[in-house]
Amino acid sequence: MKIAILGAANIAFQRFLPALEKFPSLEYAGVASRMPEKAKRFEDAFGGVTYPSYEAVLNDPAIEAVYLPLPPALHAMWGERALAAGKHVLMEKPFTSLLTDTKKLLGMAEERRLAIYENYMFLHHSQLAKIREFVSDGELGELRLYRISFGIPRRDSSDFRYQKALGGGALLDCGGYPLRLARELLGSSARVVQAELQTPAGEEVDIFGNAVVQNDDGMCAQISFGIDNAYQCRLEIWGSKGTLIAPRVFTAGADVKPRIILQSSMDEKKFVLAEDDHFLHSIEAFFNLIGDPKHQKKQRDAILHQAELVDAVKQLACGKNN
Repeated sequence: MKIAILGAANIAFQRFLPALEKFPSLEYAGVASRMPEKAKRFEDAFGGVTYPSYEAVLNDPAIEAVYLPLPPALHAMWGERALAAGKHVLMEKPFTSLLTDTKKLLGMAEERRLAIYENYMFLHHSQLAKIREFVSDGELGELRLYRISFGIPRRDSSDFRYQKALGGGALLDCGGYPLRLARELLGSSARVVQAELQTPAGEEVDIFGNAVVQNDDGMCAQISFGIDNAYQCRLEIWGSKGTLIAPRVFTAGADVKPRIILQSSMDEKKFVLAEDDHFLHSIEAFFNLIGDPKHQKKQRDAILHQAELVDAVKQLACGKNN
């Protein structure tokens, strides 16, 4: 099965294609970019062809799937066109920038029996299984609270993250990660009960924010995120007997050995885990959806719930600001 890329984004060059080379079931066919020099870099490093336009990819009958790493504001339009062309879609997060657009694309995918996938790679890293193991073994006692944070230092002002027209903002960029992990930890009843988004003077988009997510059992996750922050990528699970800290819960790439720290009132234990390629596993998960209606529905449900959580943060924050 052949897959092509819409847009010569850095994540496609640095993460997606190196992982794809390890997965022979999907063959890289080429990239379409509005910047020929960027496309040439892809061709020189990974082969494939340079398509003259995004439409050329979608009109190529040999292409069965597309990877879409465009800025968030473009996901809805090109996701819709890809599905209309009969392509399976591996979409970078966030799935779209609006709940209504997400619902539309999910309906199209279901109607056409196409696989559609939101690429939160960290869900497929083996460290999550180890974290669950510590929790289920009773190392932490009874769980009291989750704290999840993801923030990055300020980037150049030309970066799409700071541009409203391209779907920028801390919530859509960094905020999606802790929200998605909160859903994973709290389950399908997770809902946002409090939220703040901060847009400092002179900014087009929200630069940092926080929220509280709660499930029907009363368990809470406090989440924080930002795109002008000291770097954090952290999960903390507070229990009655101890605390677990995972300081690279979202971004432990294929060459990183993530650490887990267990703290109690008596001591502190540190564990170094094995390297794992979560991007490769995420590609595998996308591929396995193709031709599997049961798991396609499960993925659509997860995408919808994530979009609802993001929308709830927007609505609650907007209500407080009015």
